[in-house]
Amino acid sequence: MSDSLPTARLVRRLLIVVVAMFAFGFALVPIYDVMCKAFGINGKTAGAYEGTQITDEAREIRVQFLATNASGMVWEFQPMADQISVNPGATREMLFVAYNPTDKPMTAQAVPSISPSKAAAYFHKTECFCFTQQVLQPGERIEMPVRFIVDRDLPSDVRHLTLAYTLFDITSRQPPVAVVDQASVVAAKESLQ
Repeated sequence: MSDSLPTARLVRRLLIVVVAMFAFGFALVPIYDVMCKAFGINGKTAGAYEGTQITDEAREIRVQFLATNASGMVWEFQPMADQISVNPGATREMLFVAYNPTDKPMTAQAVPSISPSKAAAYFHKTECFCFTQQVLQPGERIEMPVRFIVDRDLPSDVRHLTLAYTLFDITSRQPPVAVVDQASVVAAKESLQ
């Protein structure tokens, strides 16, 4: 009888630990967001923006562009320019170049980040390659646009911001992509006739 009491107590404590771990798993993303906001790191950008702005010609903001590959991503990935000056309210565009040097099709997803993080709420993308997955065939090179507006309400102490993209290889998460050349299609059609 005395052995069952410590065992029941142990089971109860272990059950509490399991429930706490499960709850922590759900709370992890909001905790991460709060910590990033508190420490000013990894400013998240919003989705597509469809507002209109009046350009503030009297003010210039320097926007720097960074492109990095996540671990395991072999593509060449870079912006066409390292930085540009923009007037708040004006629509601007920057091209990023991606090249697949491998001998197989690959799928990638770009994840954006703005710093300083307080500027993220004022950086609006109207078009972005990060909205969709990018599939490149072997040896293919593409130019991918990002069109954006820096909001006129950007705090006046922010004179410089950085738009950084990290490119992730998500090929293994996608169904295989068939690469078919035109000659194979013609031959297949002829064999059916």
